[in-house]
Amino acid sequence: MPGSFNPRAALLSAFLPGLGQISQSRYHEGVFAFIVTLVLVGLSIGLGRISGRAAEVFFFMLMALPWWAFQTYDAYLGPSSEQSSRLRTWRRLWQEGHDIRFLGLLLVISALNDTWIILKNLDYLLPFYCAKPDGFAGFATKAISPALHLTVGYGFMKLTRWSLFLYLVYAAYGFTNGIVNLTCFGPGRIRNTLLLAIVLSTVYILWRRKVLLEQRSV
Repeated sequence: MPGSFNPRAALLSAFLPGLGQISQSRYHEGVFAFIVTLVLVGLSIGLGRISGRAAEVFFFMLMALPWWAFQTYDAYLGPSSEQSSRLRTWRRLWQEGHDIRFLGLLLVISALNDTWIILKNLDYLLPFYCAKPDGFAGFATKAISPALHLTVGYGFMKLTRWSLFLYLVYAAYGFTNGIVNLTCFGPGRIRNTLLLAIVLSTVYILWRRKVLLEQRSV
């Protein structure tokens, strides 16, 4: 019935998009969720074959994964008394700031992934404002990104005020470092993708800053 939460349906949709809706006898919504997910994942794979792994992961994180999470949340909320359950789900998500929480989760995942890559490639010298420091300085510069990702991600998941300020500091660092390295080492797929991700995410977060500014710091 409308208004009752359904964790089981959410788990089903997280495993296979649309399955939770189908278990609730919402067949049209379930089939739609599955088809959209299939198209987005297919586009992500196709883009990866054309432009490389970085573009594939970027598109998946930007389009496919948010939709996957959205339809899972829709299954969790259950049937809607409104004409469109997706509109109901979007309103609920928007009002409660779940989009910012999702971005925070992505940053935490990114921090864990970056940490793993650093530990597996300790000899790699990361470009840092046209330099490639080694030793302790090199390790410290490599640790900046996952440390900021983890801290900002936690703040976003908690919808804290301070996370907005810290994110802007991180965005300024990432963008300036990327631009300087671009002038020194030239364009690259990963560097270009990261710069685009910073610009898009900063525009979105500034647009949604009210969600963070209305919350009390913790």
